[in-house]
Amino acid sequence: MRTLRNAVQRGKVHHAYLFVGSRGTGKTSMAKILAACLNCERGGPTIEPCGECESCLSIARANSLDVIEMDAASNNSVDDIRELRESVAYAPVSGGRKVYILDEAHMLSTAAWNAFLKTLEEPPPNTVFVLATTEASKVPATVVDRCHRFDFHRPTVEQIADVVRRTAQAEQIEIPPAAVAALARSATGSFRDALGTLEQIVTYSGKEIVLEDVLAVLGVADARLLEQTVDAVGAGDARRALQALEECVEQGRDAGSFANDLEVRSRELLIVHVLGEVPAELSLTPEADTALAAQAERVDHAVIVRLLELLGAAMEGVRAGADPRTRLELALVKAAQPEVDASTRALLARIERLEREHGVVSAVAVDRVVPAGGVQGPVGDTPSAAEHIRAPAPARAEIVTARPAPDQDANMAVAVATEAPAMDVAREVLADPAPLADPAPVADIAPVTAANPAPMTDVASVTAAGSAPQPDLASESTSVAPVVEPVGDLQALIDLWPAVVELVEVGNGLVGAVIANATPVDIAGEDLTVGFPTSASFFKKKAEDPVNRTMVIDALRQLAGGRWRISYELREELDETNGEGARSDRYTEEEWVARFKAELDAEEIPIEPAPVPAPSAEKGE
Repeated sequence: MRTLRNAVQRGKVHHAYLFVGSRGTGKTSMAKILAACLNCERGGPTIEPCGECESCLSIARANSLDVIEMDAASNNSVDDIRELRESVAYAPVSGGRKVYILDEAHMLSTAAWNAFLKTLEEPPPNTVFVLATTEASKVPATVVDRCHRFDFHRPTVEQIADVVRRTAQAEQIEIPPAAVAALARSATGSFRDALGTLEQIVTYSGKEIVLEDVLAVLGVADARLLEQTVDAVGAGDARRALQALEECVEQGRDAGSFANDLEVRSRELLIVHVLGEVPAELSLTPEADTALAAQAERVDHAVIVRLLELLGAAMEGVRAGADPRTRLELALVKAAQPEVDASTRALLARIERLEREHGVVSAVAVDRVVPAGGVQGPVGDTPSAAEHIRAPAPARAEIVTARPAPDQDANMAVAVATEAPAMDVAREVLADPAPLADPAPVADIAPVTAANPAPMTDVASVTAAGSAPQPDLASESTSVAPVVEPVGDLQALIDLWPAVVELVEVGNGLVGAVIANATPVDIAGEDLTVGFPTSASFFKKKAEDPVNRTMVIDALRQLAGGRWRISYELREELDETNGEGARSDRYTEEEWVARFKAELDAEEIPIEPAPVPAPSAEKGE
């Protein structure tokens, strides 16, 4: 507060100050210190009040006649401001300045601000106003312009810990460093909260405080249980995670509080993983810091990110009225076992887990141009991408080909050699989420040489890490590797359709709800026909909108690859099931119209037929 010190020293104290900051950061305390500096009987105004004179002691006891503290939250009417204006006219009783402190100033009504504005513009001499607020945006701009503004930032954990140590030393309280650190971190940037909690702990355990007493008063879950829960989620052991939650509940802890503590622990692990070290704000004790760093190294950061997202969703459900324990158990099971979650994020988590368990998975990305007549030959002729994930990765996979059916074009397509990302095989994993098994036999393969440029359907290459550079696709070398089956199976697209619906819902919930009533019914190359029940003509019309159709095609391309062309049809065979892949068949067309009216605050305007004019009588009749 260099500006305030200079103002006091040079006699340039402004008549109005605005102190802005979050709760417990010292706004009101600073206002009282300013009042003591201005009214100290031993050399005031001074930047070092004695704290022993009658003026300083009365200000500290909050009974000084020259320092009036007013709670604007409960005294926010025009009548209260009128009383303040009347008292402002009186001169200071004993000190040099009369200081008015308005706490929570943003709570004043508009009429009260208007009544106070004139006094704030032209205050009586030797009068200082200090407005303290946590929400400066609610203070009128005309008031802010007439004040000197100071922003109070949240103190760091080290600063709060220093205040706690000095207070404990002054009060002769014995408290270990670990307890001080836990207390400072629980204060969340508030000096007042830290000192209030310290007073509560002293009442609970006396002047000899141990870490267990601090954890008991704060209601913080046992660090051992938090560590076990995160380890269980990282290992995919949902049973052990639920057992840790059960043990916490048996100790008398609330499930909602355990969720908050688990979120804090996950955040700490994420920060340590990103920074590569335990920052000072998270430091507790050498043993705790070592355990935190070891767990951050042990648990994959993708698992931590997913756990944080699921915990956030769980706590949002609790705020909406759901049972805390049920929501937390659901979040832990989803985090530990992504296979029980049908979302796209869970699919990505499953693929990442496969990669971690079996090293770097190098899948072959093949984008094949499918003939207009569709895929030739039986689907089972070539192994699926999921089977190639199960197969051990070779040290080096080079150019590969497979002989097509005799009636296929000899120059189909050549895929770019690359190490495909996990999403390239996402569609196969969705279609075949079975546990890992022994490698499946590889389909028949044929060498490719300059002398044998046999008609081929796929050419791809993958170079493992540390291997020789990729061979030139135009070279005359012979190569062998498995072939990846492209997407061309209707059943695979039917299985993939719920994920497409979910991805569309992320961008537009109404479009996602519309296509949830449909299901793929036919495929010819990259032409996909999606069917609706005959009673869902309204949904078909909405889905055929160019913007909505583009959203569906983009989602399908992300999950299945390729360049799809989608057409919609009404199919009678879907009437009984209302769509094989539909997820939302609860509403009729009339109910959907009513829902749209409620969601969009719309009004249905009936279309009235134009009146038919009556035939005019011919002249002369």
